[in-house]
Amino acid sequence: MKLFDEIPAERPATPMLDTLESPAALHDFKTAQLRELADELRAYLLYSVGCTGGHFGAGLGVVELTVALHHILDTPHDRLVWDVGHQAYPHKILTGRREQMATIRQFGGLAAFPKRDESPYDTFGVGHSSTSISAALGMALAARTKGEKRRVCAVIGDGALSAGMSFEALAHAGHVDANMLVILNDNEMSISENVGGMASYLARILVSKPYTVMRENSKRVLSHLPGALELARRTEEHVKGMVSPATLFEEMGFNYIGPIDGHDLPTLVQTLGNMANLEGPQFLHIKTCKGRGFRPAEADPIGYHAITKLEKTTSEPPPKKEPRSPNAATAAPEAQPQPQPRKYCNVFGEWLCDMAAADARLIGITPAMREGSDLIRFSREYPERYYDVAIAEQHAVTLAAGMACESMKPVVAIYSTFLQRGYDQLIHDVAVQALDVTFAIDRAGVVGEDGPTHHGALDLSYLRCIPGMVVLAPADEAECRAMLSAAYHHEGPAAVRYPRGTGPGTQVASNLEALPIGEAETRRSGAQDGVALLAFGSMNGPATEVAERLDATHLNMRSVKPLDREAILAAARDHRLLVTLEESVVAGGAGSGVNELLAAEGVQVEVLNLGLPDAFVEHGKPAELLAACGLDAEGIEAAVRQRWDAPQHDD
Repeated sequence: MKLFDEIPAERPATPMLDTLESPAALHDFKTAQLRELADELRAYLLYSVGCTGGHFGAGLGVVELTVALHHILDTPHDRLVWDVGHQAYPHKILTGRREQMATIRQFGGLAAFPKRDESPYDTFGVGHSSTSISAALGMALAARTKGEKRRVCAVIGDGALSAGMSFEALAHAGHVDANMLVILNDNEMSISENVGGMASYLARILVSKPYTVMRENSKRVLSHLPGALELARRTEEHVKGMVSPATLFEEMGFNYIGPIDGHDLPTLVQTLGNMANLEGPQFLHIKTCKGRGFRPAEADPIGYHAITKLEKTTSEPPPKKEPRSPNAATAAPEAQPQPQPRKYCNVFGEWLCDMAAADARLIGITPAMREGSDLIRFSREYPERYYDVAIAEQHAVTLAAGMACESMKPVVAIYSTFLQRGYDQLIHDVAVQALDVTFAIDRAGVVGEDGPTHHGALDLSYLRCIPGMVVLAPADEAECRAMLSAAYHHEGPAAVRYPRGTGPGTQVASNLEALPIGEAETRRSGAQDGVALLAFGSMNGPATEVAERLDATHLNMRSVKPLDREAILAAARDHRLLVTLEESVVAGGAGSGVNELLAAEGVQVEVLNLGLPDAFVEHGKPAELLAACGLDAEGIEAAVRQRWDAPQHDD
């Protein structure tokens, strides 16, 4: 295996990869050719991700597995389902998208994850974890029903296997005796340490044709002897148990093999070649190294989970600074330094530690989002009050509910798109009981290159309809901190939803003062009988520009639920057009709440609701996506002018 210490700055030479038009050509490759292809694939993956940014470590860790799978399976006739999709970059390269990798995660380019309408080799669209076994099982059962002969394989990581959905699918697959192969790509969790010569040797023996034939023949012979078949089964189980964690998966009905070295191509090919043709549920456990082949990523798999685009370096010297005028200091006072924009997740992480110091009842909970939600410092300073429950969003929410029943003050740090997975628990376990749980909802609105599975486009709609729920949306970093305090002190379920990335650069106070819930802020008073912009959260940025251009009133609404009734009625009384702005879908969102309030009050005024469209927004940079959705300043101004200039406004 070729090892790399740095990401190639120039496109590496990949003669074998360049001639590969489809993975079908791999069927005839010899072991030496497969190894050479794996080296080229790893080099090209490093280069392409360096050019575009994207998920990194997981793909490097499955290069050999990807090559082996496409060598053994007849894809796309045989179904290959990748879980989450972080590790699917090598798969994309081998399945006809090599030259398009320069567009991955970019507006109009390749998606960050497998996507059914992008390639027939992408058999199932993914983005959220732990779905692969269920999807593959569905495909296997469909093939059985239709009488089709095809192999089905699901590849799932040890992290994704921590979700209950994965075990539900495993149990069902064993129950229905489905013909499918599940590959556990174990790159972190210590399920077993016995990877090496003896374990690999036993794995090869256990899947060899002589062994499997002997096992089936023995079963037929022993079935006529009372108790002999059960004795043989238990003997085999205990032999496997001495070298592998087989018992759990065997009890679910799977034939477990492993663990084997996932970077050992000959062993992978031999094992997969035998297992792919076995009847019934098969489970292969492989051990891999995340970031394999790139030494910095092997040393820091978390830091290299994904990388940003590497900027091109230049040998040109930096431009010289112009000398200051001798009397520059006296000509004008030196400008005061402006606050630097801060990431909203960092504002949350700091607030959490400060509030924990002030209140011993605070508990921090996250479903495997410690780094993304910035609970790193909290986990170190308050380890006894920190719970990472792995990829188990449903459990995270109900765990918080149980703690709230005992007078604790749980704070659940979760992404908007992942809270969708715990929605039933949010309603039945938290809201129905009016329990005091605070939800810090990160990645609200469009999040960029990860696309529709990760955009937080629906939370305002699915949260606003829950009785007793408080929903707040900050316009800047300072409001984010103050709203977190407000939500925390509110006696009942409350959520603060904030976007990915940095705020506008507002100075953040060090205190824990709470912002009043349900009170809007007038940021600009515009022309009477004109336009009023009712902006929620991140939309206050473009609203500021549009309000100046149109001489409009600008209200920072702050609270999605409850709404500021008096502010809305006053705006309706003094203006001819109300425009609601939200980085969320319009259907059922904040603007819908304004419409409902006006209808309930019997107030007739023209309202324009602007937000994300009734469609799944694709991937791209957030600024590109907001512009495409008409939610940048230019798009908002154009929409308002179009409505304002409509015939009903002619004097």
